[in-house]
Amino acid sequence: MAHKLDIISIRNQFPILHQEVNGKPLIYFDNAATTQKPQSVIDALIKYYSHDNANIHRAAHTLAARSTDMFEDTRKTIQAFINAKEVEECIFTKGVTESINLVAQSWGRKFLNVGDEVIISTMEHHSNIVPWQMICEEKGAILKVIPINNAGELLMDEYDKMLSTKTKMVACVWVSNALGTINPVKNIIEKAHALGAKVLLDGAQACSHLEVDVQDLDCDFLAISSHKLYGPTGVGVLYGKRELLDAMPPYQGGGEMIKEVSFDKTTYNDIPYKFEAGTPNIGDVIAFKYALDFVNEIGKENIATHENELLKHCVDGLLEINQSFTGTSTSLSDRNVMSSGVETQPITLIGTAKEKVSVQSFIINDMHHFDAGMMLDAKGIAVRTGHHCTQPLMNYLGVDGTIRASFSIYNTLEEVDVFLEAVRKLVKR
Repeated sequence: MAHKLDIISIRNQFPILHQEVNGKPLIYFDNAATTQKPQSVIDALIKYYSHDNANIHRAAHTLAARSTDMFEDTRKTIQAFINAKEVEECIFTKGVTESINLVAQSWGRKFLNVGDEVIISTMEHHSNIVPWQMICEEKGAILKVIPINNAGELLMDEYDKMLSTKTKMVACVWVSNALGTINPVKNIIEKAHALGAKVLLDGAQACSHLEVDVQDLDCDFLAISSHKLYGPTGVGVLYGKRELLDAMPPYQGGGEMIKEVSFDKTTYNDIPYKFEAGTPNIGDVIAFKYALDFVNEIGKENIATHENELLKHCVDGLLEINQSFTGTSTSLSDRNVMSSGVETQPITLIGTAKEKVSVQSFIINDMHHFDAGMMLDAKGIAVRTGHHCTQPLMNYLGVDGTIRASFSIYNTLEEVDVFLEAVRKLVKR
């Protein structure tokens, strides 16, 4: 059961929020790009570099032992966070992008053949498009794309038609970074598995908003980002089922990923170390545990309840702005600007799926998204503008970019009100 949160107390854990930008109190609504870091994460980084800094897994001295223990404690914490069956199924990478590339290059090179098919969706981030394009071109495989409707929801009937015994991998974003859409991934996984295909989920946005249970989902791979989970940049996790990871060749060569090396032959290490060549990002991995502890302490259900309240308040406010200028609050999922060319409302919402997280993209008609972002920044309001690394999606929607407001646990309804008033003034211009 969700509980009422003390948002002011939570905000006080984030030192970066207590500043002015352009003479105005900072309102940070770019959380889908990266979340801010609580003091506990910052303190963990300082402590590591001032007290524990040493390379891990290699030395017998005390500092190395302490660093190794803390590094592996994070692995145990992420295992519990996603309910992985074994701690060894959690591989540290530098982010979701590297996690996906690891699967595409290692699993793809071994298991994809000429004529095989890989399925992705229209709403994928570039990091879940380009690696599959690269490996499909190399192996002679075929890349297929699930279309979406005007609300930003997958057309599952079309997905059903695409699936066949030729399908070897379905790589799908769990939550769209540009639209906020929550995709029906459990259904996607079940249908793919019925035909023998594997499934990779891009969990970059999902893991900070939704409960994650990889055993219940039965996904084959899940890519996770630290910096979208209140942790440091440069850290990610690839979850993979043991039998798949064991069957995959190493992605990179070097120290740690080996058991024995000679000039004639190298014997590779067991998972997870087989995929963790070289000295990892030790301090940031250690600090990531404190970010996960922060989320666990508040609770995903409580976070979702608060964020959904912020999202509803924002959407209702944007619709009210339209109503005040046009006398109508008609649903904006028809993409009136893009599809008909008739500008009947000053604001068009981009992404109106029934199942969403706290991300809302929109355009202000007759105003370039970059100009709007700069004018909001002048008022201390940080939003993201552009194509959000989803250029094919923007092309499908018929826009070159959007204004994206994305909310997190430390944002307030009062901040949303300031944002809405700023948007209202932009519309008046």
